[in-house]
Amino acid sequence: MTNFNRKTTILLHIQRYCTEIEENFKFFGTQIDTFKKNNIFRDSISMKIFQIGELTKELDKTYKDFIKETESQIPWRNIIRMRELFAHHYGDMDLDIIFNTALKDIPKLNNFIKSQLDNINIES
Repeated sequence: MTNFNRKTTILLHIQRYCTEIEENFKFFGTQIDTFKKNNIFRDSISMKIFQIGELTKELDKTYKDFIKETESQIPWRNIIRMRELFAHHYGDMDLDIIFNTALKDIPKLNNFIKSQLDNINIES
């Protein structure tokens, strides 16, 4: 049985959502017009970004040192702010920002998470 600490579990969940976003782009393509016209595509991406924000909030509560140590690599505060916008102003969100975040920033986050997980010694 694998024994994960809470931070590892959160990182694994963030990684899963990042990977699912990347899979959405493989399925729907990378055209912003498709994103704007297709609510299934748009909502799927948006919910996963929201969930990443939720998990980042949890990281911030429990692992402030990790957030502080890695903030030069990942804009954790911006991820949390975006989550707040999704939660309280979803109807007013800028679709260009959501799309560009998903297309450009999520792969960077996914690579960062992968490198973090590679550095964790997980016993199975």
